[in-house]
Amino acid sequence: MSFRLNQLASHLIDQSIKNADHLKIEVHTLESGGRVLDFGVQATGGIEAGIRLSEICMSGLGKISLTHGTIQESHFPFVSVQTDHPVEACLLSQYAGWEIACEGFFAMGSGPMRTIAQTEPLFESFSYSESPERIVGVLEGDRIPDQSVFDYISEKTETPSSHIDLVIAPTASIAGNLQIISRSVETAIHKLHELNYDINLIQSATGIAPLAPVADNSLNGIGRTNDAILYGGTVHLIVSGDDEAIRSKGPQVPANSSPVYGKPFLEIFEEANKDFYKIDPHLFSPAVVSFQNISTGRVHTYGEISESVLMTSFGLSRN
Repeated sequence: MSFRLNQLASHLIDQSIKNADHLKIEVHTLESGGRVLDFGVQATGGIEAGIRLSEICMSGLGKISLTHGTIQESHFPFVSVQTDHPVEACLLSQYAGWEIACEGFFAMGSGPMRTIAQTEPLFESFSYSESPERIVGVLEGDRIPDQSVFDYISEKTETPSSHIDLVIAPTASIAGNLQIISRSVETAIHKLHELNYDINLIQSATGIAPLAPVADNSLNGIGRTNDAILYGGTVHLIVSGDDEAIRSKGPQVPANSSPVYGKPFLEIFEEANKDFYKIDPHLFSPAVVSFQNISTGRVHTYGEISESVLMTSFGLSRN
């Protein structure tokens, strides 16, 4: 792996700062020199900000755009993602695997700063290291991080606060909503990694998921964004290798491999006493996953879309 993920993401940070007004974001510089890019806490943000935020999450190794599809024959926007570097873009960068908790602040952390901290068991599977001049993190939260957050990240990454850029957006914001739904490919690849499938066989990947209506609060936002992927996400993986590995792991990948599949995520979340760790981990995956095996020419598809759950979750009506 020869990428310098933080450097790639830093380039997108610099572009975002230059175009802050256009993106409708706000930039805050702390006395220590650390920078916060607000994509939706106090700033308005928007669709373009959500696309930029998603690409920062992937360290610029993924392309995000909006396309269109249908939900029960009704025209609807979808978030499209593609990458030719799925391991680096999705697992080493985009995956929200670092819980940032300090002095009353909590947010899920993603982005390439995770490759420096390496606090997650995930990194035991990869030999990746870099020594960047600046590090970039993306936070899913609803409060602007203060100096204590920078101090915490500085300690874990051994990076001065002045060299840390943090980007933040709540789930219940235009940009934050889009950014989470851009994780269709990431959820499939993470699931395959957990199933011990050799993810290095994945050459390229594309995914789409419906752009859920922005929720009125974070809890409802968690429900809608999860449902967008669990019940409406479709991922296509271009892989190499033998078909037997696909046949062995493929049926276990989509969300319907979980026994709790079939009802809106908020109901599942409530039944688990709002504890993510009590939810069957097999649920967290796209609705449909296809494998195109370039070694054999065969295509294998697993899973199902549930438009009825999407209609309920999104509060859609045909009236």
